[in-house]
Amino acid sequence: MRILAIETATMLGGVALLDDSAGLIAEIRLNVKSTHSERLMTGTEHVLKQSGLAISDIDCFALSIGPGSFTGLRIGLSTVKGFSYATGNPVVSVPTLEALAYNFPYCTYPVCTMLDARKNEVYAALFRWDRDGFIRLLAEVPVTVSELMERMRHFMDKKIVFAGEGALLYRDRIIEFIGKKALFASPDIRVPSPAHVALLGMKKAKDKEFSEPMSLVPFYIRRSEAELKRDGNKDNDSRNAVT
Repeated sequence: MRILAIETATMLGGVALLDDSAGLIAEIRLNVKSTHSERLMTGTEHVLKQSGLAISDIDCFALSIGPGSFTGLRIGLSTVKGFSYATGNPVVSVPTLEALAYNFPYCTYPVCTMLDARKNEVYAALFRWDRDGFIRLLAEVPVTVSELMERMRHFMDKKIVFAGEGALLYRDRIIEFIGKKALFASPDIRVPSPAHVALLGMKKAKDKEFSEPMSLVPFYIRRSEAELKRDGNKDNDSRNAVT
């Protein structure tokens, strides 16, 4: 089985191609100040061309489904839906924070993955390695660093590995709470990897955990500013109508 994976939840977006018999065939990642819509298709085309494959040779498409950048997630999902419709092949969705945790397989300590959620919050989750994969100790949630530390207090008997742009952004605050128990990932493994999206996607595809492309939506966790403004305007219109 060949699987093409797309990761657009963060600025360091990318594409990976995985074969269950040959292993990782290709991966491309690029952190530049341009939108994913400008580089995702060219990156995909490059990966396929250099691998000597066409989109029709792909058996399944994997997507980093979120949380993360609202715009980035929409671009990634639209691209994967287009590939699925064009080929008739299935889609699997992979939680972004879980894919990020897989940068640390066999880790002795819990792994806390964090992405910047704006508004002084992070998207965070806590994982522990168990036999052949990670299990969730805390599910994905948008929180302030103070709230996150409170939720994690039962797991602070040992050191904790922090990764993701949120961990970098709030490093000093985390150290204030737990001091030397906080271990921070190096830059090369601080961000989600398309290859790990492909790896988790392969597992889900083999278990036939496919998503319905038509109904699949990004895992935002919280509502977007556009939705909040829209509903706020509706509420104002309703009140004006009553008065």
